[in-house]
Amino acid sequence: MVKDAVAAYPVFSFMAIRFTFAALALAPLIYLRRRRVGVWARGGIGEWGYGSVGVREHRRSHTPTLPHSLAPVLIGLALFAGYGFQTFGLHLTTPAKAGFITGLSVVIVPVVAALLLREAPRWNAWLGVAAATAGLALLSLQADLTISPGDLLVFGCALAFAGHILLTGRFSPRHDPLLLTFGQVVVVAVLNGAAALIFDARPLLTGRVLFAAAFTGLLATAAAFGIQTLAQRFTTTTHTALIFAAEPVFAALFSFLLIGETLGPRQLLGCALILVGMVVGELKRGA
Repeated sequence: MVKDAVAAYPVFSFMAIRFTFAALALAPLIYLRRRRVGVWARGGIGEWGYGSVGVREHRRSHTPTLPHSLAPVLIGLALFAGYGFQTFGLHLTTPAKAGFITGLSVVIVPVVAALLLREAPRWNAWLGVAAATAGLALLSLQADLTISPGDLLVFGCALAFAGHILLTGRFSPRHDPLLLTFGQVVVVAVLNGAAALIFDARPLLTGRVLFAAAFTGLLATAAAFGIQTLAQRFTTTTHTALIFAAEPVFAALFSFLLIGETLGPRQLLGCALILVGMVVGELKRGA
């Protein structure tokens, strides 16, 4: 659906519409949420960005904390950068190589978490990362392993998506998941809108493009990032990255179910290794 839409419509413009639909879908829930916690009446709009947990902390301290206020902006910037690098990189490299390089965020997350956040993953998490990376290579890479400028751009996408996972894990335990989701969606919508005004032409907006933007805005954006933000309150960043490694597996499954695309033995082995990596990475200590 997205592939057909962006073939006839500029990418930044499509993404701006998609994330605007997501923000509009979340807005009524945000209004009801804020009325329930009473921020409109008592704290004023200055406390809006904190979420229910942050509001209580802010009221006790009476001084804003910078990380709370910047959380949606930082997460939104990482998400916008990821989509931007991936989109431009795809023009200069193959989709298979782009899929593998993007999946390297599975490796980047535990390394950065260990170096900067002092979240040293257990041995089984490293083993799971290794298995998932091998699976991504088998599933995505072809014979041509040369590095092109497009590959470097897509590697920037992997770094950005890894940053998105790490930032979400950093801020989600202290924020209302709904508010944090809404904040990052609005940031990405605004940034894509600005980029569209600078770089995109103004083609005719068709019903197919609108439907694709609405469908992906509601399910692949508002729902998906909302679930991620909520779930990362209860799991580690490394486990989140390992679960994201299953994305190409589900892509292959739905490609087979919807358009009849089949995988060879190597690709099937790659899918199996990714799933093994997820299971191994989720094993409890001493299991």
